[in-house]
Amino acid sequence: MGSFSIWHWLVVLVVVLVLFGGGGKLSRLMGDAARGINAFKKGLKESDKGAEVEVEAEATPKEIPAEAREHDEAAKS
Repeated sequence: MGSFSIWHWLVVLVVVLVLFGGGGKLSRLMGDAARGINAFKKGLKESDKGAEVEVEAEATPKEIPAEAREHDEAAKS
């Protein structure tokens, strides 16, 4: 009974924000949080696309320069 649960602290935090921050600041704070979450999700999607491009680049065969082929053929002889 001596300590408060997380729900008590969340209620206190919301009341303090509404009283001292005003309604406009609270809505801006929530909007900023939403934009941050959206930016994070967008970054994850872009990093996934970048990883797919890297995998495709590794899967495609690379052309060997003519000089290297000549060197390999000479070494085999």
